Amino acid sequence: MRDPSDKVSRLIPPRIEHRIEPRSEAAPAMHFTAADHAHMAAALALAERGRNTTHPNPRVGCVLVREGVVVGEGFHARAGGPHAEVVALEAAGAAARGATVYVTLEPCGHQGRTPPCTEALIEAGVAEVVAPIVDPNPKVAGRGFAALERAGIKVRHGLMVAPATALNAGFIKRMRHGRPFVRLKVGMSLDGRVALASGESRWITGPEARRDAQALRARSDAIVTGIGTVLADDPALTARDAEDRPLERQPLRVVLDGALRLPADARLLTEPGRTLVFTAARDAHHASELSEAHAEIRALPAMPSESGVRLDLEALLDALGEREINEVLIEAGPTLAGAFVAARLVDELVLYMAPSLLGDSARAAFVLPALASLDRKVALEITELRAVGRDWRVTARLAPEAP
Repeated sequence: MRDPSDKVSRLIPPRIEHRIEPRSEAAPAMHFTAADHAHMAAALALAERGRNTTHPNPRVGCVLVREGVVVGEGFHARAGGPHAEVVALEAAGAAARGATVYVTLEPCGHQGRTPPCTEALIEAGVAEVVAPIVDPNPKVAGRGFAALERAGIKVRHGLMVAPATALNAGFIKRMRHGRPFVRLKVGMSLDGRVALASGESRWITGPEARRDAQALRARSDAIVTGIGTVLADDPALTARDAEDRPLERQPLRVVLDGALRLPADARLLTEPGRTLVFTAARDAHHASELSEAHAEIRALPAMPSESGVRLDLEALLDALGEREINEVLIEAGPTLAGAFVAARLVDELVLYMAPSLLGDSARAAFVLPALASLDRKVALEITELRAVGRDWRVTARLAPEAP
């Protein structure tokens, strides 16, 4: 049987990476060669190898080139470990002297968990540093480039800005706005339904789509769901590999539970990793029971709602930003998913659409306010369309609101 993507490939728009507009102090126009692009692409590929493990640090890759030959490579694997530049310098050894450094983010110039990368580059005697973007961390923010230039090292930046920005969209957003990048994932039928009227929803999408969704969990720092989903499905909310085994690094599980109804024997409390419960209730006894089951309980302001207690979603994102959460994955029912969309707090939607119809009695994917006219609809911009097994994965972002 032919791959369904073969017969429709010409209908699929080219992949468009999520973009965060660069700051006004972006680099001036510079000339970059084909070789520059090739080496930076290699550095970006290296950075991808740390996609699931660098939290709360950015994903960074580095390639050292001397006289056209790659002499060292490295990537940042995890917080507290050596940065990409240091790994590449150690691989290059004495060959680093006079080399050009291709690194996917401005080298840090401050003492953090590890010493400044700028000092290591200066000491190694590199000749030039090429990077896409300025590090948005206020502790860096151009200071790394300035330190290199003071040491006589040539600096060029502005190469392959879009993919470098997309790679660290969560880190960049947290540094600039104090909140994580929010990705909302929904599995639905072709007519936009996520469950039957009875609540039955396993499985609307196929195994390939479910495995693909595990990659979203693995790259996320936190998975957010609502108490309704937990009570209805008793999910594990773990990131798992292709053999369905829990990964070593698990995202933080976050449950929004306004009235504190989470059972102390909920499955997610027995799985590897940590669970954080946000609530507006003051039930010291049940909170103690949940704490004994290894849940962390935190208060969050409540907002007026026709359906009862609704926690303040902006306060939620502020709290997660304070915990150095870069990327959040929302896996929730129609009410919470609709609340995030209606509040325009979603940076990216990932919709897995199965080739099936469930009818108008089935539950819709989003509970949204009624519209008085079509010009108030929630418009989306599709950034990618891809076949995943028999299903389709639609990646989109919210379009700007109509004036």
